[in-house]
Amino acid sequence: MEIVQAEEGKPLIFKATVPIRPEVQLGDYRNFPFAPDIDAVDDARVDQVVEELRDQNATLAPVEDRPAKKGDYAVIKYDGTRDGVPFEGGSAERMPLIIGEDRLVPGFEDELVGMTVDETKGFDITFPEDYGEETLAGQPAHFEVQLRELREKVLPDIDDDFVKSVGDFVDEAEMRSEIKKRLERNALDKARHQFSDRIIEYAVANSTIDLPDILIDQEVEVMHDEFRGALARQGISDEAYEKVTGKSHEDLHADFRPDAEKRVRVLLVLSRIAEVEGLTISDADVQAEIDKARERYAGDTKTLRYFESERGRNYIRSTLRRSRVVEQLVDDWLAAHPDHPAIPHIEDGPAESVDEEQARSVAAVDATDPGSILEPDTSESTTDVPSDSTADEPAHAG
Repeated sequence: MEIVQAEEGKPLIFKATVPIRPEVQLGDYRNFPFAPDIDAVDDARVDQVVEELRDQNATLAPVEDRPAKKGDYAVIKYDGTRDGVPFEGGSAERMPLIIGEDRLVPGFEDELVGMTVDETKGFDITFPEDYGEETLAGQPAHFEVQLRELREKVLPDIDDDFVKSVGDFVDEAEMRSEIKKRLERNALDKARHQFSDRIIEYAVANSTIDLPDILIDQEVEVMHDEFRGALARQGISDEAYEKVTGKSHEDLHADFRPDAEKRVRVLLVLSRIAEVEGLTISDADVQAEIDKARERYAGDTKTLRYFESERGRNYIRSTLRRSRVVEQLVDDWLAAHPDHPAIPHIEDGPAESVDEEQARSVAAVDATDPGSILEPDTSESTTDVPSDSTADEPAHAG
């Protein structure tokens, strides 16, 4: 901002340089050269699910008549030394593990194969060069290991008891039939989502946009907040993550920036397509989402306050428009290709429009939805941004 005139008794005049609404030039977004790809569901896939169900319902039985093998569940006692001296973290009284999953030092679990319960065995292991503990990396060590317990996974037979344990089925045939139906519904839902993603990629690739940095910067902040939330759910703080990875706030923002730019392009292109297609969202639709938010974010005052603000309402409206315009493009393609199998959503309706975690992050940084800036501003409290990048304006009181 540059002050042009600031004299007593005269109007204050200043010159401001501001970012302007980006112009989105759409290319082709309808004549895409691809079709939905639906995964085939055959008997082999059904068999795979049945085996997964057997594995989930498996029990562990003691092994008494054979030595240990890969896949067994073991409990071991071990003591590690270097040059005869114990080292930190090198011993345990009862360590549970599945032999062959290589949770410990590479080669360690191979030494357990062939052991019997209560047997003790000594062996040497060299730690990998890239081992996390620098004092042990690349160093040899000796371990004395005792196999204390050994169990094996026992899969249930596919009988009436098993069939009833996994669902309300009369027999195995009915169970397999229902599994196949669910797999087919999932395959259709997956095909629709993947088809939608490809349509979006096609539309964005054919568009031209000059992105203002301010929109990308804002999306970086949104992505950073989403990342903080993901870390928090794992019990990890920003400080702890930075200490472990060595990545600063600025490093993370540099990592986020390419994806932030892609996201902004998608948001702007879909919003522009919705405008061209004449797709509008009613105030009732927006209010319905706000009513859902009052239940979903009960107790989250900041997020609720955002959704009830004009900026939050614009976010909801733009998000709904983008979601529905993609659904419309999919449905229009299906209508133009009646021979293609229908690909409805698994819930036979539009997917959830507002992503909960993203919504929290948008509210946390009080973001303006990029799509909403393409729409004409009808608010009386703001002034239309001029098309020029700079403008002289007299200041007004009030």
